[in-house]
Amino acid sequence: MALWGGRFEEGLNKRAYIFNESLSRDKRLYKEDIEGSIAHAEMLKKQNIITANEADNIVKALNQILLDIENKKIEIKDAEDIHSFVEAELVKRIGTDGKRLHTARSRNDQVALDMKLYTRKRLDESIILIEKLIDTFNIQKEKYKTVIMPGFTHLQKAQPITLGLYFGAFVEMFERDKSRLTDTRKRLNECPLGSGALAGSDYDIDREFVSTKLLFDKPTNNTMDSVSDRDYLAEYLFDLSLIMTHLSRLAEEMIIFNTNDYQYITISDKFSTGSSIMPQKKNPDIFELIRGKSASSIASSQAMLTLLKALPLAYDKDLQEDKRISFEVIDDVNFCIEMAEANIKEITWNEKRLLDACKGGFIDATDFSDYLVKKGVAFRDAHKMVGELVLLCEKENKVLSELTLDEINKICEGKVEIDIYDSISLEACVKARRLV
Repeated sequence: MALWGGRFEEGLNKRAYIFNESLSRDKRLYKEDIEGSIAHAEMLKKQNIITANEADNIVKALNQILLDIENKKIEIKDAEDIHSFVEAELVKRIGTDGKRLHTARSRNDQVALDMKLYTRKRLDESIILIEKLIDTFNIQKEKYKTVIMPGFTHLQKAQPITLGLYFGAFVEMFERDKSRLTDTRKRLNECPLGSGALAGSDYDIDREFVSTKLLFDKPTNNTMDSVSDRDYLAEYLFDLSLIMTHLSRLAEEMIIFNTNDYQYITISDKFSTGSSIMPQKKNPDIFELIRGKSASSIASSQAMLTLLKALPLAYDKDLQEDKRISFEVIDDVNFCIEMAEANIKEITWNEKRLLDACKGGFIDATDFSDYLVKKGVAFRDAHKMVGELVLLCEKENKVLSELTLDEINKICEGKVEIDIYDSISLEACVKARRLV
C-alpha cells in the first residue's frame, strides 16, 4: 500500500519504483517505527483526536505486528518503506481504525524519529563496548605497570617506558572517544515527532507527552530543522571514524609487534588464521580486518557531510541515503570494538623479549644527557657530547654502558663519574620519569 497517490493518474514506473524504494534498507527500523507509532497513538488518544477504542485497537495491533515480525510469522516485504509496510499491515488487521494512526503525523517527522531512536540505541551500544575496551586496557595497564619495554618515535627506539604506560595511552584515546559519544547523545536526544512535514500540526497535539514517552529530554524546537536534521548522525559517524582510527593504530602496532622480527607478542590462536599454502603461517587477520574496516568508517563520515552540504530546507529525498551510508558502518565499528577488546585480553606479551629490545638503539642517551646537565653542563653541549658518544659506539659496535670511563671523559671533558652506569640503567631511566 502506497501512502500517497490520490492526485496521480499513473503508477510509478517499475524501475523507478525499485530506484525509489528504501524497504530493503530501512526494514531494520521496524521496532523504532512501531515504538514511535504506539507513542503517537497514545498521544492522539490523550488529546481526544481519535477515540480511546480506536487508539487501543491500534496499539494492540501494533504490538502484535511487532511480535509477529520478531517471531518470523510475517515477512517485511512488498512496500515502499518500513512506514508504509507497518501501516498497510495495521490496516489489513483492523481496517479503518488503522488508517487513523497517521493523523497529525508525516513520514518526514516519522522517519526523523525512527532514525533518532535507532541511532540512540546503536550509540548506547557503542558506549557500552568502549567502556568494556577501556576496562580491559586498564586491567592490562595495572598488570604490566612494571614491565619495561622500548618506547618509539618515528618507529625508532627512543626511550625506555613501561608496558603499563603503553596501555595507558590507549585508555586516554578511548576515554576521549567515550566522551565524544556521550556528548553526541546529548545533542541527539530531542524528539522530532509532531513536526509534521515541515510546519508542525494544526491538531492539538502534545509533543511533551510523546517526548517523555520515548525517553527524549525534550521536543525539538524548530519543525523545519527537525525533519531535515541529520547532524546527530554525521556527528556519530565522525565519532565512529575516530574510534576506528584509534583501533587501526592499535591494530597496526599489534601486527608489527607480532612479526617474526619483533616477537613482542603472541596473538592467540582464537584470533589468528593460517595460510592455504604455507603451513607455518599464523596470520593476525582480525587485527588486519580492523585496520581495513577503518577505511569505510572514515569514508562514511565524509559521505554524510557531502550528502548534507547542499540540501535546501526542509526534507528532501536525498536523506533516504543516510541509511545506506550509516547502517553497515555502525554494525562494523561496534563489531570491531568487540573484536579488539576480546583479542587484547588473549595476547601474550614476551617480557624477556621486550627487555632485551631495550638494549639496542641507545634508548639511554637522553638520560645520559640529563646526567651531564645535572653536573653543570649546558643542555646543548650535553646533547652534542652524547651524540658524539653514540657515534663512537656505532663505530665500535658498542652500547653506551660498555664504554669505559676514560672513553667517555675524552668527549665529556671529565664531567662523568662512575655513577653514570647506574644512572643510565633501564631501571633508573624508567624510575626517574615516574612512569605509570
